[in-house]
Amino acid sequence: MEFIIPIFKSALSIMIPVFFAAAGGLFPALAGILNIALEGLLLAGAFSSLVVYYFTGNAFSAILCAIITSMSLSALHAFAVFKLKANLFISGLAINLLSGGLCIVLSDKIFKTRGVVVSTGISGLLTSYLIFGLSLLVIYTIILYKTPYGYRLRACEKNSDSLVSLGIKPGFYQVSALIISGFFCGIGGSFLSLNLGAFVPGMSAGKGWIALAIIFLGLRKPLGILAAAFIFALAESFSNHAQGFFNISADFILAFPYICAFIALIIISIFPKNQHKFK
Repeated sequence: MEFIIPIFKSALSIMIPVFFAAAGGLFPALAGILNIALEGLLLAGAFSSLVVYYFTGNAFSAILCAIITSMSLSALHAFAVFKLKANLFISGLAINLLSGGLCIVLSDKIFKTRGVVVSTGISGLLTSYLIFGLSLLVIYTIILYKTPYGYRLRACEKNSDSLVSLGIKPGFYQVSALIISGFFCGIGGSFLSLNLGAFVPGMSAGKGWIALAIIFLGLRKPLGILAAAFIFALAESFSNHAQGFFNISADFILAFPYICAFIALIIISIFPKNQHKFK
């Protein structure tokens, strides 16, 4: 029991930023576009929230700033794609690179360091973010499946021509989906830095990329994403705690959650084909 509780608590902490990023990424995915800028959005949210909290000590202002920062980057991404006709994936990669470089430059200007920026941690964040995340899960499930906005958003992927024939512009829903993903990533990024009480360059550590996998592991369903995010987080938490208990290469143990995600993606991609065979 002493071994299980720390693993479970650590898994919840790992899950939160991945879940929020995946929840945000679900909107554009359902609209027929893949937002690969989630990594950069998380990192921007983490840095901006720590800066505000460092100078104000106000957690709400810090989270709000993270949301605004990530949504602004998402709006920039949407502008490049839909107004300037940039390639969706190149623009997403550019946002990731811009976010990583800009955080370091601003850190050097503000804190006179390109390394770790230390602030103070906030107690009780884990519970607050979990409650807030579950509440948002309910709200955006209703939005996606019970409102005209949700119907039209999901129609953008396979029935965009039908929307156009009705005088509805799919671009509006795709742009709004990208900006919504910034909202969620801002919240997830703020947890990364405020929970740790520090900003570390590159602290998103691939969580935005994992969030993309989580979207498909969760079968592009809100509850599926929550379950997939927790399973991945549990695997990562187990690998972190298992390093001192098993006589296995540390590199393999650290890679364990990513191996699990890779295998799960293969299974998910094969299963519908096999299911079709037996119909």
